[in-house]
Amino acid sequence: MRIILSAAALLLSASFALAEGKVYVQCGGQFNSFVNKMKAEAANQGFSGRDVDRFFAAADYSQTVINADRRQGIFKTDFISFTRKLIAQYRIDLGRKNSKKYDRVFSDIERKLGVPRGILLAFWAFETDYGAGQGDINTLDALMTLSHDCRRPHLFQPQIFAALKLYQNDDFETTTTGAWAGEIGMVQMLPKDILERGYDGDGDGHVTLKTSVPDALFSGANMLKGFGWRAGEPWMQEIVVPSNLPWQDTGMTHTKSVSEWAALGVKARSGKFEGPNLRGSILLPMGRKGPAFMAYPNYNMLFDWNQSFVYVATAAYFATRLQGAPVYDAGNPDPGLSDSQMKALQTKLANRGHDVGNIDGILGAGTRAAVQAEQQRLGLPADAWPTRELLNKL
Repeated sequence: MRIILSAAALLLSASFALAEGKVYVQCGGQFNSFVNKMKAEAANQGFSGRDVDRFFAAADYSQTVINADRRQGIFKTDFISFTRKLIAQYRIDLGRKNSKKYDRVFSDIERKLGVPRGILLAFWAFETDYGAGQGDINTLDALMTLSHDCRRPHLFQPQIFAALKLYQNDDFETTTTGAWAGEIGMVQMLPKDILERGYDGDGDGHVTLKTSVPDALFSGANMLKGFGWRAGEPWMQEIVVPSNLPWQDTGMTHTKSVSEWAALGVKARSGKFEGPNLRGSILLPMGRKGPAFMAYPNYNMLFDWNQSFVYVATAAYFATRLQGAPVYDAGNPDPGLSDSQMKALQTKLANRGHDVGNIDGILGAGTRAAVQAEQQRLGLPADAWPTRELLNKL
């Protein structure tokens, strides 16, 4: 199955590193009136009238973008199903081919920025199938539509003015196309990220993410470095966990030194621990009976790229595969909940005072934390994997 998922297609309501964004003008109302208000704000920010007029004259409302923004069914897929859909053999083959083809670029990136090729290849693959599927939605229309929409204007209105700055610098055209959430190029970066983290990898004086592989890869690496990526350290490693592990200590909110985990019986599935002197978290995407990983500090940096739990876990694992790790042991996890059951569970958790966010059937970080807390309270193995047993006991 050929699936192309951009980060834009996985955008959540609390997505990326854009939480610091602000609302510049009131959202909603007639779109033309909104455009005029954005033009006035652009003038207030010092942009030239000629650039402002030409830039905003091209903006149009896109119902297609709104429809895409409301679809989030992909988030409800479990880790094993998600990895099996995304990590197709052709992606592995192309990843290895591109690793060789752009070996010098990847080597330069690791030397200069400290980001390994496996991580970049994984995001390049999942975002656009190594550049083959960059999106055909007009970027300006997408950003203006989502800025006008009142669901998340604080995330998208700053992107408009970043795009205008790029336009002013001849680095953005109003005909530019990309993903439905306004991301551009092979690694799908938003205009603000391009301004702040864009990297001229091929030395031509411009950051061209749609056609220049060096620019795209260097920019993606520079963005990860900005998030806090630590050079020379691992991010994820498959492990084997004992049946008597204190499950309440697992999950991304709990860390121990690797030596402490080893003393509890945790072992690397193959070879030795890659970060023996680091702290790590035990990641159990489908509970104690499913796949198990050691998540090192660098793993947390990936959530600044995308906040979907299953997406980040899959990308991180795929990166290890591209650097030689074997196929993970799927184990025999307990069956997960259906969409209606998950929503019923979230409702019960919310009624008990837990912050699970929207009742949407998505097993996100808030729901996992609430599940683990209730499992511990009820005397169940607190591995944060929701089961029918937990639903019934609640």
